[in-house]
Amino acid sequence: MRKLSGHQIKKLWLEFFKQKGHKVEESASLVPINDPTLLFINAGVAPLKDYFDGTRTPSNPRLANVQKCIRTNDIENVGQTARHHTFFEMLGNFSIGDYFRDEAIEGGYELLTGESWVNLDPERLYVTVYPTDRESRKKWREVGIPDERILESEECFWEIGPGPCGPSTEIFYDRGDAYGEADLSLIENDVDNDRYIEIWNIVFSQFNAKEGLSREEYPELPQKNIDTGMGLERVACVIQNTPTNFETDLFYPIIEAVERLSGRDYDGGMSFKVIADHIRSVVFALSDGATFSNDGRGYVLRRLLRRAIKHGRHLGIEKPFLGELVAVVVEMMKETYPYLERTRTFTEKLVNKEEKQFLETLKHGEKLLEELLEGKEKIIDGKDAFKLYDTYGFPVELTEEYASAAGFTVDKEGFHEQMAMQRERARAARKEAASMHDQRPEFLQFTEESRFVGYETTQVQSDIIKVFDDGVVTRETPFYAESGGQIADSGVIVKDEQVYTVHDVQRLPNGQHLHVLDEHSLQAGDTVRLHVDERSRELTKAHHSATHLLYSALRRKLGPHVGQQGSLVGPDYLRFDFNHHEPLDDEQVLELEASVNQRIADAIDVDVEYADVEEAKKRGAIAEFGEKYEDEVRMVNMDETLDLCGGTHVSNTREIGGFAIASIESKGSGIYRIVALAGERVHAIGEYLHGFLSQLDHLKKKAGNLLEEAASEGIELDYEPPGPFHPQGSYQDVIDLRHRVESLQRHVRELGKTFEERRRQKQLQSLEQYLKQQDENRNIVVKTHGVDSGSLKTLADRLAEHAEGATVFLANVLEDKLIFICKSNNPDIHAGNLVKEAASMAGGGGGGKPTFAQAGARDIEKVDEVVAFVKDRLS
Repeated sequence: MRKLSGHQIKKLWLEFFKQKGHKVEESASLVPINDPTLLFINAGVAPLKDYFDGTRTPSNPRLANVQKCIRTNDIENVGQTARHHTFFEMLGNFSIGDYFRDEAIEGGYELLTGESWVNLDPERLYVTVYPTDRESRKKWREVGIPDERILESEECFWEIGPGPCGPSTEIFYDRGDAYGEADLSLIENDVDNDRYIEIWNIVFSQFNAKEGLSREEYPELPQKNIDTGMGLERVACVIQNTPTNFETDLFYPIIEAVERLSGRDYDGGMSFKVIADHIRSVVFALSDGATFSNDGRGYVLRRLLRRAIKHGRHLGIEKPFLGELVAVVVEMMKETYPYLERTRTFTEKLVNKEEKQFLETLKHGEKLLEELLEGKEKIIDGKDAFKLYDTYGFPVELTEEYASAAGFTVDKEGFHEQMAMQRERARAARKEAASMHDQRPEFLQFTEESRFVGYETTQVQSDIIKVFDDGVVTRETPFYAESGGQIADSGVIVKDEQVYTVHDVQRLPNGQHLHVLDEHSLQAGDTVRLHVDERSRELTKAHHSATHLLYSALRRKLGPHVGQQGSLVGPDYLRFDFNHHEPLDDEQVLELEASVNQRIADAIDVDVEYADVEEAKKRGAIAEFGEKYEDEVRMVNMDETLDLCGGTHVSNTREIGGFAIASIESKGSGIYRIVALAGERVHAIGEYLHGFLSQLDHLKKKAGNLLEEAASEGIELDYEPPGPFHPQGSYQDVIDLRHRVESLQRHVRELGKTFEERRRQKQLQSLEQYLKQQDENRNIVVKTHGVDSGSLKTLADRLAEHAEGATVFLANVLEDKLIFICKSNNPDIHAGNLVKEAASMAGGGGGGKPTFAQAGARDIEKVDEVVAFVKDRLS
């Protein structure tokens, strides 16, 4: 067996498959692209789904990669087992309709046992196969694995729902007696153990899973694929002969740093392992554009960081320390991932800030715990224990320690119920894992060339070369197919006098553009004219070029950590998603807008050139979000930036005409979305201000109602309505309108307060007229209108001061209801009973104390009858 470092294993893997004709794919970002089913990329095949389901066809059907992955579904096991991790690297080789079972098994055996490669002892290899997969058993036998080391397992079948699926074969390495007794049932029953380590899984994607069918009935796929995965950390453990994955060079430098920071020696304990694992996840996720937050992947990151801090405290580290480990991770991994060096300072800043905030949070948690331990029940409720865990980072074990010392117990069952609810919330947020799409054999098998000429022209005459149920393909087309965030062109296809509207244009697996039409009579061989809607195209070009300028401005203003997280470009607007660790203020947004407009005014030529993909990357070209590139790429150069882009663009930035940001909002998990307008669409910014405008209308109506009500009561209010709003086509419109809304909200609140105060003053000034209605026993029974309950009570109190030994009863009509208040200074009159009886006459109810009571009713027509009744009762 060769002694290899983690980095050497990765290089060896990629070199082996390059020699086998594979194209090396760079690791995709950990932040998934247009896949709401995933919080993070969690498998080597995840970024390649569209190749496997036939949506796209790669230029080379043989692919190999080293993919960064994060899985957090069993985070509690990290550190307790030898091989559970949140961040890991998956070595993968893939065949998209090329080689299949035989070559995959042969290659796997050669790589693992070849003297020039890993050079494992072949006598220590065991494999599992699906019980009905005779072909894999036969092939393993041919390469040299005897029957007694070929085991059957029902688990050897990869399937996640409808779509591509198939049997798999797993490769195990026997580490010998030093790691336990020989027992092959551990492999057969999928029991985690330290002796037989699963290092490689090969999936034979050959069937199309369909609901309602058994596996035996699944139809064969038109395109069979190979998907394999070897866990780097696992094979490093085998090659470097370490007790667990954590003693390999992929983790141990971090553990050594924690030894220095804690002053403790590593003894294989859980806390060292959790810190080493979690800081790797945090560093890579932050460097790939994720950030800390209270939802989604941001919440996962926050939880990982807090667990690491807790385990640091367990080792006696009370001060912030995780920021110091960022450099250790970067130094370990930068040879494979050089971008970590560029994002290091930013990552350290985020980790330090988050850690300091959490240490403050821990102090608040300790205060809460102290309060709970002052309770009389001698038990900490499960909800409180979960709050300590979830909000303040207290593991339930720590809460139990504190509780036990104070003679308390913890409701563990209630705590675990809350934990289960949290996991369910996380699962719901993640959505169900999506299976791949069904393969479309008619698309996969169509390989005739069709050429896109839309960069040069918007009209062309061409022949139809293929007709599908969905639409037609022509020899040449000026229609852009949806990709790279740019929507498809619109327009028409004309044959003789027949005009067919093109509703959509989709790129087929082999690169042709499919024009989606309604019902038509077009046939292969027909000559047609294709016309792209030129106004729509020009607006789309302006929005696409403006998107590039915006992205460049964001990176200049906010920092190189900013990455594109999605986009949409069309004739009406552009939408751009990006990552950042905090919201942008108005001044920053205005600066971005001004920066883009300055580049437009600078009249910069937009240069387009083609280059080898590796050469383009060396020149610093920025890839479009979510795109996979062929060997030759198209580069668009403007604003001192070089972008890989296949979209349509203006030839000079002045053609964009103008740029306005219409909105910016948080999408959660540190992702922000800008919607902006370019060209003539700048003046349509009012379409994006409806929310503010409707708020203004509502506030104006509210102010008008207050003025009308005040006037009906003879009260004057000062109010000057805001003037008309005329948008100028800038984000300043958004700011100004927001300020108008906020100002009017304040004005209406003050108007309401002024109205109530003047009403109260007027009511108190009317005291004399109410006193004139006292009867011979000094009782006062009066009807009032439009008095709020607070003022009514004040009025009752003032009148009662002049009714010694008597009773005050007020019947108030307020909009569509009655309010009765009674204050009794007469021991023979029970205020509560009197208002209850009065209210019942008007379909209401209420009551209160002998000296004060209040009631309500709905039948305002009964108010005079109620007043007469009360006067009669008190007489």
